Amino acid sequence: MFALICMCGGLGAVTRFVLNTSIQRWWNRAFPLSTFIINVLATFFAGVAAAAYFYQTADHSSYLLFVTGFLGGFSTFSTAINEMVSLARSGKYAAAAVYFMMTVLVPVVCVVLGWGLIALVR
Repeated sequence: MFALICMCGGLGAVTRFVLNTSIQRWWNRAFPLSTFIINVLATFFAGVAAAAYFYQTADHSSYLLFVTGFLGGFSTFSTAINEMVSLARSGKYAAAAVYFMMTVLVPVVCVVLGWGLIALVR
């Protein structure tokens, strides 16, 4: 199980890299949209996975592989924090504040929506 979680984490990291690179090719503004989108997707799918596990549609091993492995490698909270600090250090205080609020609030909503989706189709 340990090796599988590590492999899923690697797959998540590669997926994050590809998505991050793709978004940054067309988005060249100060707001770090790629990290934000990645974390929004990760939290939505974490909500889906948590609900699937709760409602016993996914077993514990699958939950660990997906959430701890794939989503652990895919999501990037530390990068978001670094980007907030970089925005603030470069004097873009409003952008840093908005990014902070969005990074904290929107993922909570995404988890709730992901959970709600599974509860709805269940």
